[in-house]
Parts: sequence; C-alpha cells; structure tokens
Amino acid sequence: MPYFEMTNDIDIKDLGKKTSAYKAAEYIEQGMTVGLGSGSTVFHVIVRVGELVKEGLEIKCVSTSSSTSALAKECGIKLIELSETDSIDLTIDGADEIDPKLCGIKGGGGALLFEKIVALNSKKNIWIADSSKLVDTLGKFPLPVEVIPFGHRRVFRILEDKNLNPVIRKRDGSIYQTDSGNLIMDLNIGTISEPDKLDKDLKLINGVVETGIFCGIADMAIIAEGEAIEVIVRSQQ
Repeated sequence: MPYFEMTNDIDIKDLGKKTSAYKAAEYIEQGMTVGLGSGSTVFHVIVRVGELVKEGLEIKCVSTSSSTSALAKECGIKLIELSETDSIDLTIDGADEIDPKLCGIKGGGGALLFEKIVALNSKKNIWIADSSKLVDTLGKFPLPVEVIPFGHRRVFRILEDKNLNPVIRKRDGSIYQTDSGNLIMDLNIGTISEPDKLDKDLKLINGVVETGIFCGIADMAIIAEGEAIEVIVRSQQ
C-alpha cells in the first residue's frame, strides 16, 4: 500500500523523497532519542514524526539546524540539546550525493558541521534520498567546506592553488553564514576519487572547520524512485 496518494502536485523526485522519509520513520521506536537532519527530504520525516507523536509516540529529538528545530516545534516534537544525552539511538538525515559504499556529500543546506557532530554521536545513521542522489563516484555536486570567517581569504587561496575551484556561498546577494556563524566554500571538483583522503587533507588547512564528506558514517541508505524503495546497507569490512 502506498505511503500516500499520488497527486499532480507531486513529481517523481518529490515522491521519492517522501517515500524514503516515511520508510525511515518506521525505524523509530518508543522511547528513543532521535537525531533529525536537515533539508527537503528530512522535512517529510519531521512531518511524519509529528504525526506519530500525536498518535502516542514518545521520543526526544536532537536537531541539526535552526530550520529543523523550527519545523519540529511546529509539529509538536520534543527537542533536547545534544549535551542533554549520552548518545543518540538513531539519526535520520538526507544527502546530496551517495556512492555505492555509502560515502556521501552533505551540506547543500549549510548544516554539515552539526549534522556530522550529531551523526558521530549516534548508534545508527540512516540516510534518505530520492534515486537522483545515488552516484557511482562523488564530486559532481559541489563539496561544501565550512570555514571560519577570520583569515578565510588565505583558505580560499590555498583551495585555489590546489585546483579545487572554490566559490564562497552566497544567499540573496550576501555571504551565507551557517548557524555557527561560519562561511561555506563550495568546491567544484567534478570527481572525488579518494574522498577519505580529501576529507583529511582539507582539515589540515588552518581555518577549515569541517567538510561535507561523510564516509563510514551511514549504516543504511533508503533510496526511493517514486514508491519503489532500495535499501543499501554499508559493508562492515
């Protein structure tokens, strides 16, 4: 039975987002502490969790962004700070790109730092996405790198010298700032052959806070094309 009725207002990509989100919500159990990611796909998770809460589900949630927190509060979901819990049972989040080994690029919405912190404090991580986010090799989607504002021009020059084609992210004509007050530099690389190595190399640059490369973090990805679901489990080898 479909999770919801198809309408003319829902295209195949949006349908995939909602389908994967509703499937992921089935993994939430009574009494859990749940991490809520950010982005358009997670929006559907938050709405669904709000429905379950109204039906009697009792959980606590840790948010990864101000936008997620605002929507969760609207949906009646109890939020706590990360410092109020020893660990998170399950985090559900989206991704901008996912490769077959469940290495991903995240941060298109600018929440990569908090998303990674919450993920690393979670016992289990599930990514949700429509089928367009599944790729053979990472890199077509610009790689976000979070940088502190102080001295950011030097970081920009270093990234340029490495031929990583950085662009400082802007919104409405102004430089975009994360919830932490940092900048985002989007790297237009094309192909990332060694994502783990690139992640480590970028973090060695003074001023870089975090990168949008997420490897060895997701335990499972729920990918949907329309109402058809594919579940990919990360190999532990």
